[in-house]
Amino acid sequence: MSLVFEGIKENTNLNVAVKLEPVNSGLSGLIYECKLYNYLHNDSTVVDKGIPNVYYCSTEGDYNILVMDLLGADLETLFNQTLRKFSLKTVLMLMDQMIARIQFVHSRNFIHRDLCPQNFCIGTKKTAHKIFLLGFGKAKRYILRDGKHIPYRERCMLIGTQRFISVNAHLSIERSCRDDMESIGYIAMYFLRGMLPWQGLKATNKRDKL
Repeated sequence: MSLVFEGIKENTNLNVAVKLEPVNSGLSGLIYECKLYNYLHNDSTVVDKGIPNVYYCSTEGDYNILVMDLLGADLETLFNQTLRKFSLKTVLMLMDQMIARIQFVHSRNFIHRDLCPQNFCIGTKKTAHKIFLLGFGKAKRYILRDGKHIPYRERCMLIGTQRFISVNAHLSIERSCRDDMESIGYIAMYFLRGMLPWQGLKATNKRDKL
């Protein structure tokens, strides 16, 4: 599990987020995220990417460290602050930006695989009107380097925030762009209704619940 602190970038006095991940956790999520953030920003054809900038990434002592833009609140936090009620206009304005963000990621041959309100944040100061997409630790390339789409597979690992992942993901089918878009639809439903239809359903065991 990552720890997040607020810091100040030397020379510029820019407020940044500092994420720490224990080296002995057996994970390398921050290092992978850093590479993907840099890859996404390496596209001069798109100016408004809505992806946070990374300023530093390395291993220091017992921790992997990622320094990136400090963003504002995530959409789940804002949703709770408004008593879990967004207007239709607000949801449509959010969806416009959220779809643009994931379309950009797809155009760079990756799928996110963990789209949820917590992975969309508003900006700060001059970018307070903008939605940023983050949380790329579970992202995967869906167009291979030879230009081919990843093949259909079954019995895939279930990853991501379960209430927002697609039906195919629950069926352990290899994911693609359609599954990210399905998750976006569930987020819209969540914001309009206050909860998803399957939240709170009782199950006799964990397998049935999934």
